[in-house]
Amino acid sequence: MAKSFAYKSRIADTLLSRKLQGKGAVLIEGPKWCGKTTTAKQQSASILALGDTGIFEEAEQLLQILPKNLLLGDTPRLIDEWQTLPQLWDMVRTAVDDRNEAGQFILTGSSVPVEKEKMRHSGTGRIGRICMRPMSLWESGESTGSVSLENLFSNIEWEPQSNSLDLEQIAFLLCRGGWPRSTMLKDSLALDEGRDYYEAIYKVDIHRVDRVRRNSERTRNILRSYARNQGSAVSFSKIAEDIHESDNQSITYETISDYVDALKKLFVLEDMPAWNPNLRSKIAIQSSDTRYCIDPSIATNALYLGPKDLMNDLRTFGLFFESMAVRDLRTYADALDGNVFHYRDASGLECDAVLHRRNGTYGLIEIKLGGKDNIERGVANLKKLSQNIDTSRMPAPSFLMVLTAVGPYAYRRPDGVFVVPIGCLRP
Repeated sequence: MAKSFAYKSRIADTLLSRKLQGKGAVLIEGPKWCGKTTTAKQQSASILALGDTGIFEEAEQLLQILPKNLLLGDTPRLIDEWQTLPQLWDMVRTAVDDRNEAGQFILTGSSVPVEKEKMRHSGTGRIGRICMRPMSLWESGESTGSVSLENLFSNIEWEPQSNSLDLEQIAFLLCRGGWPRSTMLKDSLALDEGRDYYEAIYKVDIHRVDRVRRNSERTRNILRSYARNQGSAVSFSKIAEDIHESDNQSITYETISDYVDALKKLFVLEDMPAWNPNLRSKIAIQSSDTRYCIDPSIATNALYLGPKDLMNDLRTFGLFFESMAVRDLRTYADALDGNVFHYRDASGLECDAVLHRRNGTYGLIEIKLGGKDNIERGVANLKKLSQNIDTSRMPAPSFLMVLTAVGPYAYRRPDGVFVVPIGCLRP
Protein backbone atom coordinates (compact mmCIF):
# COMPACT_ATOMS: atom_id res chain seq x y z
CA MET A 1 0.00 0.00 0.00
CA ALA A 2 1.30 3.46 -0.92
CA LYS A 3 2.36 5.58 2.01
CA SER A 4 0.49 8.86 2.52
CA PHE A 5 2.28 11.95 3.81
CA ALA A 6 0.90 14.71 6.00
CA TYR A 7 1.19 18.29 4.75
CA LYS A 8 3.95 20.34 6.33
CA SER A 9 3.18 24.03 6.72
CA ARG A 10 5.12 26.40 4.49
CA ILE A 11 6.10 30.04 4.78
CA ALA A 12 4.29 30.45 1.46
CA ASP A 13 0.99 29.58 3.19
CA THR A 14 0.97 32.94 4.94
CA LEU A 15 2.23 34.82 1.89
CA LEU A 16 -0.47 33.27 -0.30
CA SER A 17 -3.24 33.97 2.19
CA ARG A 18 -2.21 37.60 2.43
CA LYS A 19 -1.91 38.14 -1.32
CA LEU A 20 -5.29 36.51 -1.98
CA GLN A 21 -6.85 39.17 0.22
CA GLY A 22 -5.44 41.98 -1.92
CA LYS A 23 -5.14 40.56 -5.45
CA GLY A 24 -7.59 39.03 -7.87
CA ALA A 25 -5.08 36.27 -8.66
CA VAL A 26 -1.77 35.00 -7.30
CA LEU A 27 0.99 33.26 -9.27
CA ILE A 28 3.19 30.77 -7.39
CA GLU A 29 6.44 30.09 -9.26
CA GLY A 30 9.31 27.78 -8.44
CA PRO A 31 11.07 24.53 -9.37
CA LYS A 32 9.24 21.27 -9.86
CA TRP A 33 8.72 19.16 -6.74
CA CYS A 34 9.06 22.10 -4.36
CA GLY A 35 5.42 21.89 -3.23
CA LYS A 36 3.68 24.65 -5.20
CA THR A 37 0.60 22.66 -6.12
CA THR A 38 0.22 21.07 -2.70
CA THR A 39 0.50 24.45 -1.01
CA ALA A 40 -1.97 26.01 -3.44
CA LYS A 41 -4.46 23.20 -2.83
CA GLN A 42 -4.59 24.08 0.87
CA GLN A 43 -6.37 27.34 -0.01
CA SER A 44 -8.10 26.58 -3.32
CA ALA A 45 -11.75 25.57 -3.75
CA SER A 46 -11.52 24.08 -7.26
CA ILE A 47 -8.73 23.03 -9.60
CA LEU A 48 -7.84 22.84 -13.29
CA ALA A 49 -4.91 20.41 -13.26
CA LEU A 50 -3.12 21.02 -16.55
CA GLY A 51 -0.23 18.82 -15.45
CA ASP A 52 -2.57 15.87 -16.10
CA THR A 53 -2.26 14.93 -19.79
CA GLY A 54 -5.94 14.03 -20.19
CA ILE A 55 -7.14 17.22 -18.56
CA PHE A 56 -4.67 19.27 -20.58
CA GLU A 57 -5.91 17.82 -23.87
CA GLU A 58 -9.52 18.50 -22.92
CA ALA A 59 -8.64 22.03 -21.83
CA GLU A 60 -6.77 22.64 -25.08
CA GLN A 61 -9.91 21.73 -27.04
CA LEU A 62 -12.18 23.74 -24.76
CA LEU A 63 -9.91 26.75 -25.25
CA GLN A 64 -11.03 26.82 -28.89
CA ILE A 65 -14.74 26.33 -28.20
CA LEU A 66 -15.77 27.70 -24.78
CA PRO A 67 -12.61 29.22 -23.26
CA LYS A 68 -14.38 30.96 -20.39
CA ASN A 69 -15.57 27.60 -19.07
CA LEU A 70 -11.96 26.83 -18.07
CA LEU A 71 -12.24 29.53 -15.43
CA LEU A 72 -15.55 28.38 -13.99
CA GLY A 73 -15.45 26.85 -10.55
CA ASP A 74 -15.46 27.71 -6.87
CA THR A 75 -12.91 30.33 -5.92
CA PRO A 76 -10.05 30.56 -5.38
CA ARG A 77 -9.73 28.39 -8.50
CA LEU A 78 -6.33 26.76 -8.89
CA ILE A 79 -4.91 26.54 -12.41
CA ASP A 80 -1.94 24.19 -12.08
CA GLU A 81 0.93 24.43 -14.63
CA TRP A 82 -0.87 27.36 -16.29
CA GLN A 83 2.11 28.09 -18.58
CA THR A 84 1.22 25.07 -20.74
CA LEU A 85 -1.73 27.17 -22.02
CA PRO A 86 -0.31 30.71 -21.89
CA GLN A 87 -3.54 32.21 -23.27
CA LEU A 88 -5.00 31.61 -19.82
CA TRP A 89 -2.92 34.48 -18.43
CA ASP A 90 -4.89 37.18 -20.25
CA MET A 91 -8.15 35.33 -19.62
CA VAL A 92 -7.45 35.35 -15.88
CA ARG A 93 -6.50 39.02 -15.98
CA THR A 94 -9.74 39.90 -17.79
CA ALA A 95 -11.81 37.78 -15.40
CA VAL A 96 -10.20 39.53 -12.44
CA ASP A 97 -11.17 42.90 -13.91
CA ASP A 98 -14.72 41.78 -14.71
CA ARG A 99 -15.38 40.20 -11.31
CA ASN A 100 -13.65 42.98 -9.36
CA GLU A 101 -13.10 40.71 -6.35
CA ALA A 102 -9.98 39.53 -4.57
CA GLY A 103 -8.93 35.90 -4.31
CA GLN A 104 -10.35 34.54 -7.56
CA PHE A 105 -7.46 32.48 -8.92
CA ILE A 106 -4.22 30.77 -7.92
CA LEU A 107 -1.79 29.97 -10.76
CA THR A 108 1.17 27.63 -10.35
CA GLY A 109 4.05 27.19 -12.77
CA SER A 110 7.40 25.38 -12.78
CA SER A 111 8.81 27.19 -15.79
CA VAL A 112 8.53 30.50 -17.57
CA PRO A 113 5.97 30.26 -20.45
CA VAL A 114 7.39 29.54 -23.89
CA GLU A 115 4.87 31.45 -25.97
CA LYS A 116 5.08 34.88 -24.38
CA GLU A 117 3.63 36.41 -27.53
CA LYS A 118 0.28 34.91 -26.49
CA MET A 119 0.35 37.06 -23.34
CA ARG A 120 -0.67 40.63 -24.05
CA HIS A 121 -0.63 42.00 -20.52
CA SER A 122 1.81 41.80 -17.62
CA GLY A 123 -0.88 41.30 -15.00
CA THR A 124 0.44 44.24 -12.97
CA GLY A 125 -2.01 45.23 -10.27
CA ARG A 126 -4.15 42.16 -10.82
CA ILE A 127 -1.85 39.17 -10.38
CA GLY A 128 0.48 38.97 -7.38
CA ARG A 129 3.57 36.74 -7.34
CA ILE A 130 5.17 34.35 -4.87
CA CYS A 131 8.44 32.47 -5.38
CA MET A 132 8.58 29.06 -3.69
CA ARG A 133 11.82 27.22 -3.13
CA PRO A 134 12.56 23.80 -1.66
CA MET A 135 11.91 23.64 2.07
CA SER A 136 14.02 25.48 4.59
CA LEU A 137 15.11 23.54 7.67
CA TRP A 138 12.45 25.28 9.74
CA GLU A 139 9.72 24.24 7.31
CA SER A 140 10.95 20.64 7.15
CA GLY A 141 11.11 20.43 10.94
CA GLU A 142 14.88 20.10 11.43
CA SER A 143 15.32 23.62 12.85
CA THR A 144 13.81 24.27 16.26
CA GLY A 145 13.06 27.87 15.27
CA SER A 146 14.20 29.06 18.69
CA VAL A 147 15.96 32.11 17.20
CA SER A 148 13.77 34.48 15.19
CA LEU A 149 15.24 36.82 12.57
CA GLU A 150 12.30 39.12 13.22
CA ASN A 151 13.40 39.37 16.86
CA LEU A 152 16.96 40.16 15.79
CA PHE A 153 15.65 43.02 13.65
CA SER A 154 13.51 44.22 16.57
CA ASN A 155 16.40 43.95 19.05
CA ILE A 156 14.35 41.71 21.34
CA GLU A 157 16.45 40.09 24.04
CA TRP A 158 16.63 36.30 24.25
CA GLU A 159 18.48 33.68 26.24
CA PRO A 160 21.03 31.27 24.70
CA GLN A 161 19.25 28.48 22.82
CA SER A 162 20.37 24.86 22.49
CA ASN A 163 21.20 23.31 19.12
CA SER A 164 20.93 19.57 18.55
CA LEU A 165 22.11 19.18 14.93
CA ASP A 166 25.64 17.86 14.50
CA LEU A 167 27.90 18.01 11.44
CA GLU A 168 26.91 14.56 10.13
CA GLN A 169 23.24 15.51 10.26
CA ILE A 170 23.94 18.78 8.43
CA ALA A 171 25.84 16.88 5.73
CA PHE A 172 22.87 14.57 5.24
CA LEU A 173 20.31 17.42 5.18
CA LEU A 174 22.44 19.31 2.68
CA CYS A 175 22.63 16.36 0.27
CA ARG A 176 18.99 15.46 0.84
CA GLY A 177 17.81 18.93 -0.06
CA GLY A 178 14.52 20.54 0.77
CA TRP A 179 12.27 18.61 -1.63
CA PRO A 180 9.07 18.07 0.37
CA ARG A 181 8.80 14.35 -0.28
CA SER A 182 12.44 13.78 0.65
CA THR A 183 11.83 15.39 4.06
CA MET A 184 9.31 12.64 4.79
CA LEU A 185 11.68 9.79 3.92
CA LYS A 186 14.76 8.44 5.65
CA ASP A 187 18.36 7.68 4.77
CA SER A 188 19.03 6.58 1.17
CA LEU A 189 15.36 6.90 0.17
CA ALA A 190 15.51 10.58 1.04
CA LEU A 191 18.75 11.05 -0.89
CA ASP A 192 17.19 9.39 -3.93
CA GLU A 193 14.69 12.25 -4.31
CA GLY A 194 17.38 14.84 -4.91
CA ARG A 195 19.22 12.53 -7.30
CA ASP A 196 16.03 11.89 -9.27
CA TYR A 197 15.35 15.60 -9.50
CA TYR A 198 18.86 16.34 -10.75
CA GLU A 199 18.65 13.64 -13.41
CA ALA A 200 15.25 14.93 -14.59
CA ILE A 201 16.79 18.38 -15.17
CA TYR A 202 19.30 17.32 -17.82
CA LYS A 203 17.46 14.28 -19.22
CA VAL A 204 13.97 15.75 -19.64
CA ASP A 205 13.27 19.27 -18.41
CA ILE A 206 16.05 21.09 -20.27
CA HIS A 207 14.51 19.91 -23.56
CA ARG A 208 10.99 21.02 -22.65
CA VAL A 209 11.52 24.42 -21.13
CA ASP A 210 11.31 26.39 -24.38
CA ARG A 211 10.99 23.61 -26.95
CA VAL A 212 14.66 23.91 -27.91
CA ARG A 213 16.47 20.58 -28.13
CA ARG A 214 19.56 20.96 -25.98
CA ASN A 215 22.40 18.56 -25.32
CA SER A 216 22.03 16.60 -22.07
CA GLU A 217 25.77 16.14 -21.57
CA ARG A 218 26.39 19.83 -22.09
CA THR A 219 23.71 20.59 -19.50
CA ARG A 220 25.46 18.28 -17.04
CA ASN A 221 28.79 19.98 -17.66
CA ILE A 222 27.32 23.41 -16.99
CA LEU A 223 25.60 22.22 -13.82
CA ARG A 224 28.85 20.65 -12.61
CA SER A 225 30.71 23.90 -13.20
CA TYR A 226 28.00 25.86 -11.39
CA ALA A 227 28.33 23.39 -8.53
CA ARG A 228 32.09 23.82 -8.38
CA ASN A 229 31.62 27.60 -8.30
CA GLN A 230 28.83 27.91 -5.73
CA GLY A 231 29.07 31.20 -3.87
CA SER A 232 31.46 32.85 -6.32
CA ALA A 233 30.94 35.58 -8.90
CA VAL A 234 32.54 33.54 -11.68
CA SER A 235 31.87 34.79 -15.22
CA PHE A 236 30.51 32.71 -18.09
CA SER A 237 33.95 32.90 -19.70
CA LYS A 238 35.48 31.36 -16.56
CA ILE A 239 32.77 28.69 -16.55
CA ALA A 240 33.76 27.85 -20.13
CA GLU A 241 37.39 27.51 -19.02
CA ASP A 242 36.38 25.39 -16.04
CA ILE A 243 34.38 23.02 -18.24
CA HIS A 244 37.29 22.69 -20.64
CA GLU A 245 39.76 21.95 -17.83
CA SER A 246 37.53 19.69 -15.73
CA ASP A 247 35.39 17.92 -18.32
CA ASN A 248 37.60 18.23 -21.40
CA GLN A 249 34.77 19.84 -23.37
CA SER A 250 34.85 23.04 -25.41
CA ILE A 251 31.88 25.36 -25.02
CA THR A 252 31.27 28.98 -26.01
CA TYR A 253 30.18 31.92 -23.90
CA GLU A 254 26.98 32.18 -25.95
CA THR A 255 26.11 28.52 -25.38
CA ILE A 256 26.60 28.84 -21.63
CA SER A 257 24.44 31.95 -21.57
CA ASP A 258 21.67 30.12 -23.46
CA TYR A 259 21.76 27.06 -21.19
CA VAL A 260 21.93 29.11 -17.99
CA ASP A 261 18.95 31.15 -19.15
CA ALA A 262 17.00 27.93 -19.75
CA LEU A 263 17.96 26.57 -16.31
CA LYS A 264 16.82 29.82 -14.70
CA LYS A 265 13.50 29.52 -16.51
CA LEU A 266 13.19 26.13 -14.82
CA PHE A 267 14.06 27.76 -11.46
CA VAL A 268 17.06 25.43 -11.10
CA LEU A 269 19.59 28.26 -10.78
CA GLU A 270 19.09 31.38 -8.68
CA ASP A 271 22.00 33.79 -8.65
CA MET A 272 22.36 36.34 -5.87
CA PRO A 273 22.55 40.07 -6.70
CA ALA A 274 25.22 42.33 -5.26
CA TRP A 275 24.53 44.74 -2.41
CA ASN A 276 25.48 48.35 -2.98
CA PRO A 277 25.53 50.27 0.32
CA ASN A 278 26.67 53.81 1.03
CA LEU A 279 30.23 53.59 2.33
CA ARG A 280 32.54 56.12 3.94
CA SER A 281 35.35 55.08 1.62
CA LYS A 282 35.37 55.34 -2.17
CA ILE A 283 36.43 51.74 -2.66
CA ALA A 284 34.89 50.03 -5.70
CA ILE A 285 32.08 47.58 -4.98
CA GLN A 286 31.84 44.55 -7.24
CA SER A 287 28.45 44.26 -8.94
CA SER A 288 28.57 40.73 -10.39
CA ASP A 289 25.93 38.22 -9.33
CA THR A 290 27.00 35.30 -7.17
CA ARG A 291 26.28 31.82 -8.55
CA TYR A 292 23.92 29.46 -6.70
CA CYS A 293 21.64 26.52 -7.38
CA ILE A 294 18.18 26.93 -5.88
CA ASP A 295 18.87 23.93 -3.63
CA PRO A 296 22.25 22.57 -2.49
CA SER A 297 21.29 18.99 -3.39
CA ILE A 298 21.42 19.95 -7.08
CA ALA A 299 25.07 20.93 -6.68
CA THR A 300 26.06 17.87 -4.64
CA ASN A 301 24.37 15.53 -7.11
CA ALA A 302 26.02 17.32 -10.03
CA LEU A 303 29.40 16.44 -8.48
CA TYR A 304 28.33 12.96 -7.28
CA LEU A 305 28.91 13.90 -3.65
CA GLY A 306 27.21 12.32 -0.67
CA PRO A 307 27.24 13.08 3.06
CA LYS A 308 30.41 11.03 3.69
CA ASP A 309 32.26 12.88 0.92
CA LEU A 310 31.47 16.19 2.61
CA MET A 311 32.60 14.90 5.99
CA ASN A 312 35.94 13.92 4.42
CA ASP A 313 36.43 17.35 2.77
CA LEU A 314 35.44 20.14 5.14
CA ARG A 315 36.50 22.88 2.74
CA THR A 316 34.03 21.66 0.12
CA PHE A 317 31.49 21.06 2.87
CA GLY A 318 31.78 24.71 3.87
CA LEU A 319 31.08 25.91 0.33
CA PHE A 320 27.97 23.78 0.01
CA PHE A 321 26.77 24.67 3.50
CA GLU A 322 26.81 28.29 2.38
CA SER A 323 24.47 27.30 -0.44
CA MET A 324 22.05 25.65 1.99
CA ALA A 325 22.17 28.63 4.33
CA VAL A 326 21.43 30.99 1.44
CA ARG A 327 18.43 28.87 0.45
CA ASP A 328 17.01 29.15 3.97
CA LEU A 329 17.79 32.84 4.32
CA ARG A 330 16.04 33.61 1.04
CA THR A 331 12.91 31.80 2.21
CA TYR A 332 12.98 33.57 5.56
CA ALA A 333 13.55 36.91 3.82
CA ASP A 334 10.31 36.38 1.87
CA ALA A 335 8.45 36.16 5.18
CA LEU A 336 10.12 39.39 6.33
CA ASP A 337 9.42 41.32 3.11
CA GLY A 338 13.07 41.39 2.21
CA ASN A 339 15.74 40.02 -0.10
CA VAL A 340 19.21 38.53 0.27
CA PHE A 341 22.31 40.06 -1.32
CA HIS A 342 26.04 39.46 -1.38
CA TYR A 343 28.75 42.05 -0.71
CA ARG A 344 32.24 42.06 -2.18
CA ASP A 345 34.58 44.99 -2.83
CA ALA A 346 37.90 45.62 -4.55
CA SER A 347 39.83 45.29 -1.28
CA GLY A 348 38.68 41.68 -0.90
CA LEU A 349 36.21 42.38 1.92
CA GLU A 350 33.15 40.15 1.60
CA CYS A 351 29.89 39.49 3.39
CA ASP A 352 28.19 36.20 2.54
CA ALA A 353 24.63 37.46 2.96
CA VAL A 354 22.90 40.78 3.56
CA LEU A 355 19.23 40.40 4.48
CA HIS A 356 17.77 43.75 3.42
CA ARG A 357 14.09 44.50 4.10
CA ARG A 358 11.89 46.89 2.16
CA ASN A 359 11.57 49.10 5.24
CA GLY A 360 15.28 49.91 4.95
CA THR A 361 16.53 47.75 7.81
CA TYR A 362 19.16 45.10 7.16
CA GLY A 363 21.34 42.51 8.84
CA LEU A 364 24.87 41.42 7.92
CA ILE A 365 25.49 37.65 7.97
CA GLU A 366 28.63 35.56 7.62
CA ILE A 367 28.17 31.83 6.99
CA LYS A 368 30.62 29.35 8.55
CA LEU A 369 30.69 25.64 9.33
CA GLY A 370 31.69 26.45 12.90
CA GLY A 371 34.81 26.40 15.03
CA LYS A 372 36.32 29.23 17.05
CA ASP A 373 38.78 30.46 14.41
CA ASN A 374 36.19 30.49 11.62
CA ILE A 375 33.70 32.34 13.80
CA GLU A 376 36.33 34.93 14.75
CA ARG A 377 37.16 35.53 11.08
CA GLY A 378 33.47 35.96 10.34
CA VAL A 379 33.06 38.41 13.21
CA ALA A 380 36.07 40.43 12.03
CA ASN A 381 34.58 40.70 8.50
CA LEU A 382 31.21 41.78 9.85
CA LYS A 383 32.70 44.46 12.08
CA LYS A 384 34.93 45.83 9.33
CA LEU A 385 32.04 46.15 6.87
CA SER A 386 29.77 47.62 9.50
CA GLN A 387 32.38 50.27 10.38
CA ASN A 388 32.72 51.20 6.69
CA ILE A 389 29.03 52.02 6.28
CA ASP A 390 28.21 55.72 6.13
CA THR A 391 25.44 55.93 8.73
CA SER A 392 24.75 59.57 7.83
CA ARG A 393 23.34 58.31 4.53
CA MET A 394 21.79 54.97 5.55
CA PRO A 395 20.91 53.18 8.81
CA ALA A 396 23.41 51.09 10.71
CA PRO A 397 22.85 47.33 10.45
CA SER A 398 20.12 46.01 12.76
CA PHE A 399 22.33 43.06 13.68
CA LEU A 400 25.55 41.22 12.85
CA MET A 401 25.36 37.42 12.80
CA VAL A 402 27.61 34.46 12.13
CA LEU A 403 25.33 31.67 10.90
CA THR A 404 26.97 28.30 11.61
CA ALA A 405 26.36 24.68 10.71
CA VAL A 406 27.05 23.45 14.22
CA GLY A 407 27.61 24.64 17.75
CA PRO A 408 26.01 23.76 21.09
CA TYR A 409 24.19 27.08 21.47
CA ALA A 410 22.84 30.13 19.72
CA TYR A 411 23.99 33.16 21.69
CA ARG A 412 24.96 36.81 21.67
CA ARG A 413 28.64 37.56 22.19
CA PRO A 414 29.80 40.34 24.56
CA ASP A 415 30.61 42.48 21.49
CA GLY A 416 26.99 42.19 20.32
CA VAL A 417 27.54 39.81 17.39
CA PHE A 418 25.13 36.86 17.27
CA VAL A 419 26.35 33.31 16.67
CA VAL A 420 23.44 31.15 15.55
CA PRO A 421 23.47 27.51 14.34
CA ILE A 422 21.18 27.03 11.33
CA GLY A 423 19.27 24.39 13.33
CA CYS A 424 17.91 27.17 15.56
CA LEU A 425 16.87 29.71 12.92
CA ARG A 426 13.45 30.81 11.65
CA PRO A 427 11.99 34.01 10.12
